[in-house]
Amino acid sequence: MDPGNDTGTSQFLLMGFSEEPELQPLIFGLFLSMYLITVFGNLLILLAVSSDSHLHTPMYFFLANLSFVDVCFTSTTVPKMLLNIQTQSKVITYAGCITQMYFFTLFAGLDIFLLTVMAYDRFVAICCPLNYMVIMNPRLCGLLVLVSWITSVLHSLLESLMVLQLSFCTVLEIPHFFCELNQMIQFACSDTFLNNMVMYFGAMLLGGGPFIGILYSYYKIVSSIRGISSAQGKYKAFSTCVSHLSVVSLFYCTGLGVYLSSAATQSSHSSATASVMYTVVTPMLNPFIYSLRNRDIKEALMRFSGMAATKGPIVLG
Repeated sequence: MDPGNDTGTSQFLLMGFSEEPELQPLIFGLFLSMYLITVFGNLLILLAVSSDSHLHTPMYFFLANLSFVDVCFTSTTVPKMLLNIQTQSKVITYAGCITQMYFFTLFAGLDIFLLTVMAYDRFVAICCPLNYMVIMNPRLCGLLVLVSWITSVLHSLLESLMVLQLSFCTVLEIPHFFCELNQMIQFACSDTFLNNMVMYFGAMLLGGGPFIGILYSYYKIVSSIRGISSAQGKYKAFSTCVSHLSVVSLFYCTGLGVYLSSAATQSSHSSATASVMYTVVTPMLNPFIYSLRNRDIKEALMRFSGMAATKGPIVLG
């Protein structure tokens, strides 16, 4: 089925959070600030890890990948929303909507997979410390990231191709600030049974599966920490997991909260507001969570800023 020909649908309207004109500058300023903090914070993590040889370890390799994905994840939705507010237009083309949905699904999946890989990394570090560098060798680390990318790309491609088979009756008003898979399926005029089945199966397999893996990793980690005799040893082992555990809790709790609140209130505008937590707030907070509680990251950032300061301005002539 050619999705555009039989329905005449060539564009959608992203309704955003509010139609009140006086609130638009406030919303624009708030989201622009959060977006800039997200990009700047995650780029600092990337620069610290890439420039400091002390951080060339599996844990920080995965953290750098997570920071890159978080920048892409937020960039998929926020710039378009800011552009619409600035131009006082709610329009997004059909192709633009499908593209946004594809990349949003892709980077959301990558976030989940990378958090799972990082949980496995912490499991190996604490439960098998003597063999850590043997098990988490560069080849395995690269393979884990590659498999995460391939799986996320294929899943996102499948979901997007299935949405392309749907038809939409009129110019669709989406009560959200971006094109989300669930919203697209919900407002389609054609039969969506197969789309819903694939979407829920994908959520259980690619969302629930990694979550079970994270829970199992931390079950083994806690069991291993309980076996450590000294209190200092327990604290040191657990402190290496606190940042990751905080990010996992934030991501899954906010994501779960979105869908539970959406199911409870049946309000798409409430869902849009709640979605801000895991689409914008969580990627913004991740660099702070990792840097504030991580001495290695703080020291690397200080060395990086020190190097930049010593180079000084370039004088021409």
